[in-house]
Amino acid sequence: MEKIAVYPGTFDPVTYGHIHILKRAAKLFDKVIMAVAADNYKKTIFTAEERIGLIEACGLQGLNNVELDIFNGLLCDYLEKKGAVAIIRGLRAISDFEYEMQMGSLNRHLNNKVETVFLMADSEYSFISSSIIKNVAVLGGNIEQFVPDKVAEALREKKENRIFS
Repeated sequence: MEKIAVYPGTFDPVTYGHIHILKRAAKLFDKVIMAVAADNYKKTIFTAEERIGLIEACGLQGLNNVELDIFNGLLCDYLEKKGAVAIIRGLRAISDFEYEMQMGSLNRHLNNKVETVFLMADSEYSFISSSIIKNVAVLGGNIEQFVPDKVAEALREKKENRIFS
């Protein structure tokens, strides 16, 4: 039986930290689906389709067991549909763990066939979040060391077009 994991998130925008977690998860499972949440409580600056395009531009060559997808609704329903056995979540700090533990427990309650697998961020990515990257970008800071070139370019375009501020 193929072991499928889902790495869900808004990925608005995708960062080197996200990509690093994805690459590590791809070593653990037969297939990893990086699932972009289309409907969520967060206000996103990129559409789900734009986020998929940015992830594709991140150089995922060689990750033949990785699939990109967009999902709507409850994650547990999506997991069931995809036949997933695990949810991948990256942890940067203790504050992440508290929230992720709650979400993992909820998802386990909703679908007890799925485990949540936590991967700790490497120290070089432990302070990076999409929210922080957007804040630095809107203030004109250099974000190239935290995100792929295409992502930095897309953020500059959004800022120039006053899509976010």
